[in-house]
Amino acid sequence: MPVVLKTVILLAISNVFMTFAWYAHLRNLNDKPWYIAALLSWVIALAEYMFQVPANRMGFTVLSLAQLKILQEVITLSVFLPFAVFYMHQPLKLDFLWAGLCLMGAVYFMFRGV
Repeated sequence: MPVVLKTVILLAISNVFMTFAWYAHLRNLNDKPWYIAALLSWVIALAEYMFQVPANRMGFTVLSLAQLKILQEVITLSVFLPFAVFYMHQPLKLDFLWAGLCLMGAVYFMFRGV
Protein backbone atom coordinates (compact mmCIF):
# COMPACT_ATOMS: atom_id res chain seq x y z
CA MET A 1 0.00 0.00 0.00
CA PRO A 2 1.46 3.43 -0.91
CA VAL A 3 2.70 5.60 1.95
CA VAL A 4 0.34 8.46 1.07
CA LEU A 5 -2.67 6.13 1.19
CA LYS A 6 -1.58 4.73 4.58
CA THR A 7 -1.14 8.31 5.79
CA VAL A 8 -4.62 9.32 4.60
CA ILE A 9 -6.24 6.29 6.25
CA LEU A 10 -4.48 6.85 9.58
CA LEU A 11 -5.25 10.58 9.50
CA ALA A 12 -8.91 9.87 8.75
CA ILE A 13 -9.15 7.52 11.74
CA SER A 14 -7.31 10.07 13.84
CA ASN A 15 -9.74 12.78 12.78
CA VAL A 16 -12.77 10.75 13.80
CA PHE A 17 -11.35 10.52 17.32
CA MET A 18 -10.29 14.18 17.27
CA THR A 19 -13.71 15.38 16.16
CA PHE A 20 -15.44 13.40 18.90
CA ALA A 21 -12.91 14.61 21.50
CA TRP A 22 -13.45 18.23 20.52
CA TYR A 23 -17.20 18.36 19.95
CA ALA A 24 -19.18 15.28 21.10
CA HIS A 25 -19.27 16.54 24.69
CA LEU A 26 -21.42 19.44 23.48
CA ARG A 27 -24.18 16.92 22.81
CA ASN A 28 -23.47 14.14 25.29
CA LEU A 29 -22.08 15.87 28.36
CA ASN A 30 -23.72 19.28 28.17
CA ASP A 31 -25.28 18.78 31.61
CA LYS A 32 -21.97 17.72 33.25
CA PRO A 33 -19.24 19.99 34.64
CA TRP A 34 -16.67 21.11 32.05
CA TYR A 35 -13.83 19.20 33.73
CA ILE A 36 -15.65 15.89 33.20
CA ALA A 37 -15.89 16.71 29.49
CA ALA A 38 -12.21 17.74 29.46
CA LEU A 39 -11.07 14.50 31.10
CA LEU A 40 -13.11 12.36 28.74
CA SER A 41 -11.86 14.39 25.78
CA TRP A 42 -8.25 13.76 26.88
CA VAL A 43 -8.90 10.01 26.88
CA ILE A 44 -10.34 10.19 23.37
CA ALA A 45 -7.48 12.46 22.27
CA LEU A 46 -4.97 9.83 23.39
CA ALA A 47 -6.55 7.41 20.92
CA GLU A 48 -6.40 10.15 18.29
CA TYR A 49 -2.67 10.65 18.84
CA MET A 50 -2.04 6.90 18.50
CA PHE A 51 -3.08 7.26 14.84
CA GLN A 52 -2.01 10.84 14.13
CA VAL A 53 1.64 10.58 15.21
CA PRO A 54 2.47 7.51 13.08
CA ALA A 55 0.51 9.00 10.16
CA ASN A 56 2.53 12.21 10.24
CA ARG A 57 5.85 10.41 10.69
CA MET A 58 5.07 8.11 7.79
CA GLY A 59 3.65 10.88 5.61
CA PHE A 60 6.64 13.14 6.23
CA THR A 61 8.86 10.62 4.44
CA VAL A 62 7.17 11.46 1.12
CA LEU A 63 5.27 14.72 1.72
CA SER A 64 6.40 18.16 2.79
CA LEU A 65 5.20 19.62 6.07
CA ALA A 66 2.89 22.01 4.21
CA GLN A 67 1.43 19.14 2.17
CA LEU A 68 0.79 17.17 5.36
CA LYS A 69 -0.99 20.15 6.90
CA ILE A 70 -3.24 20.74 3.90
CA LEU A 71 -4.00 17.03 3.70
CA GLN A 72 -4.94 17.13 7.39
CA GLU A 73 -7.29 20.08 6.84
CA VAL A 74 -9.06 18.42 3.93
CA ILE A 75 -9.52 15.23 5.94
CA THR A 76 -10.72 17.26 8.94
CA LEU A 77 -13.45 18.94 6.90
CA SER A 78 -14.36 15.60 5.27
CA VAL A 79 -14.83 14.02 8.71
CA PHE A 80 -16.44 17.08 10.30
CA LEU A 81 -19.21 17.46 7.72
CA PRO A 82 -20.93 14.10 8.34
CA PHE A 83 -20.27 14.45 12.08
CA ALA A 84 -21.93 17.87 12.19
CA VAL A 85 -24.91 16.87 10.07
CA PHE A 86 -25.61 13.31 11.24
CA TYR A 87 -24.30 13.24 14.81
CA MET A 88 -24.77 16.82 15.98
CA HIS A 89 -27.91 17.37 13.83
CA GLN A 90 -26.62 20.63 12.37
CA PRO A 91 -28.15 21.90 9.13
CA LEU A 92 -26.29 21.18 5.91
CA LYS A 93 -25.25 24.56 4.52
CA LEU A 94 -23.63 25.72 1.33
CA ASP A 95 -20.85 27.16 3.49
CA PHE A 96 -19.45 23.62 3.78
CA LEU A 97 -19.19 23.48 -0.02
CA TRP A 98 -17.49 26.89 -0.24
CA ALA A 99 -15.02 25.94 2.50
CA GLY A 100 -14.31 22.67 0.70
CA LEU A 101 -13.67 24.50 -2.56
CA CYS A 102 -11.26 26.86 -0.80
CA LEU A 103 -9.42 23.87 0.62
CA MET A 104 -9.25 22.29 -2.83
CA GLY A 105 -7.54 25.47 -4.01
CA ALA A 106 -5.05 25.09 -1.16
CA VAL A 107 -4.49 21.45 -2.15
CA TYR A 108 -3.80 22.53 -5.71
CA PHE A 109 -1.15 25.05 -4.66
CA MET A 110 0.53 22.71 -2.17
CA PHE A 111 0.64 19.71 -4.50
CA ARG A 112 1.23 21.30 -7.91
CA GLY A 113 4.45 20.26 -9.45
CA VAL A 114 4.53 16.98 -7.53
